[in-house]
Amino acid sequence: MIKEWEVVIPSLGGDKKRKVYVYLPVEYNSDSEVRYPVMYMFDGHNLFFDDKASFGKSWGLKDYLDNTKTPLIIASVECNREGNGRLSEYSPIDFIFKNGEKIKGRGGEYLNWLVKEFKPYIDKTFNTLSDREHTAIGGSSMGGLMTLYALAKYNAYFSRGAALSPSLWVYGKIPDFVEKSRFGKNTILYTDYGSKEFKNHSAQRKIFSKTCARLTEKGVLITSRVVPDGVHSEASWEKSIPFFMNVLGFKPYK
Repeated sequence: MIKEWEVVIPSLGGDKKRKVYVYLPVEYNSDSEVRYPVMYMFDGHNLFFDDKASFGKSWGLKDYLDNTKTPLIIASVECNREGNGRLSEYSPIDFIFKNGEKIKGRGGEYLNWLVKEFKPYIDKTFNTLSDREHTAIGGSSMGGLMTLYALAKYNAYFSRGAALSPSLWVYGKIPDFVEKSRFGKNTILYTDYGSKEFKNHSAQRKIFSKTCARLTEKGVLITSRVVPDGVHSEASWEKSIPFFMNVLGFKPYK
């Protein structure tokens, strides 16, 4: 089941509304005492329904979770679709986009809203396991970059994450937040990159491998993959769902 409603983030988008999508497990019952872990994800409109997805193809995440009866809540919000609003809200730093436009990084503001307002509301409204151990975060592309940032800077809230095709090209090196952060005990990360994606940005293969190595040195329990023939698309990320769900410990119901 998908619950949908609209929300505003005044500090980022004024009174402009955006959709919230919350997936509830097949056996979810609000009257039950059973509680579930939560995975917060970026680009909520691209996760569940093809007709809502930006490019007409979603991750098909609802179908996977329903078919496997995975006991997990997914809480996600539609990105800012105005101009380069998504790039701004999903970047921890200011950077220059390929068209020469200066993008102001407001990723910290977005995550502050997520952990201080959105997460408390989800925990109050649904039967969640709200502690760090049972709270994950995930996304792709700029959402993948934000997943890494969240694990580094908001580790008190998130113990695990899935960063698919993370946009490390924004930094052009190992991100500063990786170098400067201390990761909490048992921080688990799944990350991958499509083999056909590396050509999209110069030095991306080297940055990805060095970042993965540095995270390992930092004590993160990391699983990294180069996906054969993987590309930068929802159809490709959909194929990674069983991999990252397994790594993060969200196993199908037996």
